[in-house]
Amino acid sequence: MKLNKFVTVLLVGTALTGCASNSKTSSDINAGQNSADARVISSRNGDNDSEAVSLAKAHALRRREDKQNGILQNGIVGSAEISSPDNHHSKVYYLYGAEQLNLDDYYFDIPVVYNDAVKKWISYFLNRGRGFFERYSARAGRYAPLLGKILEDNGLPRDLIFLAMAESGFQNNAKSWAKAVGPWQFMPYTGKVYGLKIDWYIDERRDPIKATGAASRYLTKLYGDFGAWELASAAYNAGEGKMSRAIGKYKTENFWNLTKGRYLKPETKDYVPKIMALAIIGKNLRAFGFEDIDFYEPLDFDEIEVPGMTDLMTLATNLEVDFEEIQRLNPEVSRWFTPPGPKYKLRVPIGYKEHYEECCQNMTLAASAFQKYLIPKNGLSISQIAKKFKVHSYAMEDINKGINIEQGLKKGDSVFLPFREGQSIRDNMYADLYDKPRRQPRWKKFYRSRTKLANSRHKKVSEVFVGQKGAAVSRSKKKAGVPVSTVIKPKTSTRR
Repeated sequence: MKLNKFVTVLLVGTALTGCASNSKTSSDINAGQNSADARVISSRNGDNDSEAVSLAKAHALRRREDKQNGILQNGIVGSAEISSPDNHHSKVYYLYGAEQLNLDDYYFDIPVVYNDAVKKWISYFLNRGRGFFERYSARAGRYAPLLGKILEDNGLPRDLIFLAMAESGFQNNAKSWAKAVGPWQFMPYTGKVYGLKIDWYIDERRDPIKATGAASRYLTKLYGDFGAWELASAAYNAGEGKMSRAIGKYKTENFWNLTKGRYLKPETKDYVPKIMALAIIGKNLRAFGFEDIDFYEPLDFDEIEVPGMTDLMTLATNLEVDFEEIQRLNPEVSRWFTPPGPKYKLRVPIGYKEHYEECCQNMTLAASAFQKYLIPKNGLSISQIAKKFKVHSYAMEDINKGINIEQGLKKGDSVFLPFREGQSIRDNMYADLYDKPRRQPRWKKFYRSRTKLANSRHKKVSEVFVGQKGAAVSRSKKKAGVPVSTVIKPKTSTRR
């Protein structure tokens, strides 16, 4: 549901005028209030990223030349380069109140402030978290130019690359305890909603190009819902529903006022200032003493078309390329072979497209080195075997053609498993199959058991358990040091 948007003008992050046809115009946010005809930023469908890839290649060439000439960069490439704030193609924000930092760049295309919350994160990344920032920035050299270009092509601020930096540190294989994956940390459901394919063979949340296209569409939607990048970014972390309820609960659409309440989790309260701190440091590396970051080479590759179910290990051997390099360029491919289908577009190192056409295009590279499984007893079906090895039934069906997956097999028969010969089923490639669900806190299990018991007796369990002086369980445990099992005492009603 769209909200009535009232954007509070921040004293230390005032927007300078500047507009573009593919972003909200300067009239959209006027003296603290959105205009009546504010619309969601238009975005492309993200299917054609060839222009962004071409420009990224050109940037890769420039970076190599700069490195050879000893030219050092002062900011993370890919962020907004605002040389003329009055004539910039999108809205520009000036960082007020930070003059004592003697920065080289005070201009951003997202709201950035310099308050206590942001100062805390700047201090963290300059001290205890300095190593993290250096690693994030080094990886930014590879991915940020391309990500920034895709964001801009979708009508979004380039400085949103710092949201991805906060989410994953530009790690394609990053995975959270909640099973959010990739550089933009998409949850499975959200990723699929915004066009990413996720199955046993591939997980496009790990593809920096496709995931950035999906993130652009999602962020466009969030900005259309909330009308302010602070709220949109917080909603990216907490969810639209959570932010809408927070706004309704506290009757304000100012993010900093929302953080004064207890409804939002500390993670969400820290999320926006963390992004702002990364942006301030990331665009002013020299001012904060990060002149010596060894940036990775920008992402650069050729593309070839291979048949479905191509054995990537055999292909890498014939191309004389490390299999790990094929994996790095194609992080969305989860297994050792490409997904079933007529063709699959695969990325290879620069110069290897011609090599592939010469050596391997007419070779038979179909995956065949599957492990065999001997049926231990009569009546066992392929679907049961799939469940035993935590493999999707369709993956077993794809490599065991002609066998009904529900048909009972005879003892001594053999079927193929989608693991490679000589490979352990506990190989890191299959780590996702053996993820253990996050253990629930003991008090939550106890809460659910008591709730279930109360429901079975047709009683009503209060949302707040009675503990010391009526305090909630979490507060009672912290303040009184009383074990949860002692504190919890459901307050029930006799109503039926």
